[in-house]
Amino acid sequence: MSETPRGGAELRADCARCVGLCCVAPAFAASADFALDKPAGRPCPNLRADSRCGIHPQLRERGFPGCTVFDCFGAGQHVTQVTFGGRDWRDDRATASAMFATFAVVRPLHELLWYLTEALALTPAGALHDELRAAVDEIRRRTAAGPDALRAVDVDAYRGRLNPLLVRASELARAGHAGADRRGAALLGADLRGADLVAANLRGACLIGADLRGVRLRLADLTGADLRGADLRGADLSGALFLHQSQLDAARGDRRTTLPPALRHPAHWSGLSLTPVRPRPGEARAAARPAARRGRGPRR
Repeated sequence: MSETPRGGAELRADCARCVGLCCVAPAFAASADFALDKPAGRPCPNLRADSRCGIHPQLRERGFPGCTVFDCFGAGQHVTQVTFGGRDWRDDRATASAMFATFAVVRPLHELLWYLTEALALTPAGALHDELRAAVDEIRRRTAAGPDALRAVDVDAYRGRLNPLLVRASELARAGHAGADRRGAALLGADLRGADLVAANLRGACLIGADLRGVRLRLADLTGADLRGADLRGADLSGALFLHQSQLDAARGDRRTTLPPALRHPAHWSGLSLTPVRPRPGEARAAARPAARRGRGPRR
């Protein structure tokens, strides 16, 4: 594997260097994830004058679990400190409008940069590694541009052009393993205990509420997989590809859930039962196969 370091501090949210952009710029609707409606550009009522959340330690208990799993991939502090030189959206209406529109571009660019740096770390020296390095450098140059240039960026075009590189990196990392192809699979609430998901392609799969207790997911590609409410107790996620902390934060698990070294067990997992999970081999395969045929999600 390459020794190229993965995305550093630039791709990790640093709320102390931001001005609460994620609490103002996006819209959200009252749902299981948010306790109220908030239109785009309006500050969340929980946002304090110091740009910090007034209920941060109780977000889940107060009906805002969606906030706990959101990650700006460092876009907040980049827009605040780099693009706008430390200015605040509160300065004037024009600044606010420009910052919010820029944040809407930089955030997905930083997310794409995170995936590219993960792929770079997985890929040995060669033509693909060089292409990934060039893509990383290109995105970094783009995010260093001024606000006007950034707002003109076609993020979807970048995704469409660079996603094939990520797919090739995943295929190379999983080469030699006959993993199941569940790309975009609709597995909402599926009982997958006992399923063989080692090196599986789960890009964009809907795994909301799925039972993955004790399942081995080593080398599984989890790019964009929706793990909200998924039960990962006792699952082996060591070596899982493109698994992000926010995906774990949205799921359930316990201390027996094995994670890649760079990721941590979410704090809300600690209260879950540590009763040993003993999946019955093969019991979920019949249920999982029909679920996978019901439809495929968006390409990831």
